[in-house]
Amino acid sequence: MTDAALDTALPIRSRGAVALVLIALAMGGFAIGVTEFAAMSILPDFAAGLGVDAPTAGHVISAYAAGVVVGAPILAVLGARLPRWHLLIGFMALFAVGNVLSALAPTYGWMLVFRFLSGLPHGAYFGVAALVAASIVPLHFRTRAVSTILMGLTVGTVLGVPVVNIISHAYGWRWTFAIVGVLAVITMALVALFAPRDPAHPDASPWRELGALKRGQVWLTLGVGAVGFGGMFAVYAYLASTLQAVTGVGAEVLPWVFAVFGVGMFLGNILGAWAADHVGFKAAGGLLLWSAAALALYPMAASNLWAVMGVVFLIGGGGGLGSVLQTRLMDVAGDAQTLAAALNHSAFNTANAIGPLLGGMAIAAGYGWTSTAWVGVGLSLGGFAIFLIAWLTGRSRVTAST
Repeated sequence: MTDAALDTALPIRSRGAVALVLIALAMGGFAIGVTEFAAMSILPDFAAGLGVDAPTAGHVISAYAAGVVVGAPILAVLGARLPRWHLLIGFMALFAVGNVLSALAPTYGWMLVFRFLSGLPHGAYFGVAALVAASIVPLHFRTRAVSTILMGLTVGTVLGVPVVNIISHAYGWRWTFAIVGVLAVITMALVALFAPRDPAHPDASPWRELGALKRGQVWLTLGVGAVGFGGMFAVYAYLASTLQAVTGVGAEVLPWVFAVFGVGMFLGNILGAWAADHVGFKAAGGLLLWSAAALALYPMAASNLWAVMGVVFLIGGGGGLGSVLQTRLMDVAGDAQTLAAALNHSAFNTANAIGPLLGGMAIAAGYGWTSTAWVGVGLSLGGFAIFLIAWLTGRSRVTAST
């Protein structure tokens, strides 16, 4: 089917109606971005509050990521026969409960449990939201529509993370998770008001969704995200501690550095989406090489505040990989769209688990706070190697079928 035919097949919606849908969906991305990245930025605070050291507290980040990895495929498959707007509201309800419980966690052990619970709906929400966003715009705008949802996440890193950092340092780290619970409830209301009321596909079923797992290109695309994104998280998880121990800045400076990272991620998301709509999957390879180069600069810049802020901005720019991989999965998943879209965030948070874990191991082994950058370079290049396999095998199959 041609682009024009697909465009005319879409329901007719005004620009204002489309914008309201995208804003409602992006609010969920904003809430998720705040909880995911703010949790890393306040790691020293809740480590002290729960009576553990920073590398041990990093396991709380990994617990959330593990929840995403587990929850995304399970919830996507179980919800296959439900309307997407129902799924979005249900996912945000579970997300709200998990974050409120995190704010009340009495011990480190309970914190691990509640962060795992909070992560369960993360990937499924983004996957379903991306499909809804892509369904209301013409085909040649779909990556930019999907990037709008992820843009909510990046705005969360630019605005939400610094604000909750300030609140956390003034009133206690528990307020971070309580605020996220409120944002989740707001998202539920907006989705109920503005999301399209499209019914579930009549042929939808858990078995059809599981068909995505039979496709090699799906697994390769997931591998690109699971490994390649780990580089960014290896550095970001310990950025606050590095800034204090190596750069020598106080807690009052941290929100500004995290805001710079967020600005880089915001712009990277826009440019990555634009590139994907023009050159397709090749944009992923460019972003992975960008990340590797930026991460290699981090150890040299860490001792100077202005230099490290510039490098953190560049590292954030690599975050544009998310929307590129999201639309790639739509292309290679066939009729198993929901599961494939949700699995993108399982891959993203596999990276969120691997990066801090390996970075923490490097620190604990005595290689220093900036050793996380070399872990990151290795992961970015590993993701690029998987990208090359996916791109070359995908091209060869297209040539063979032609």
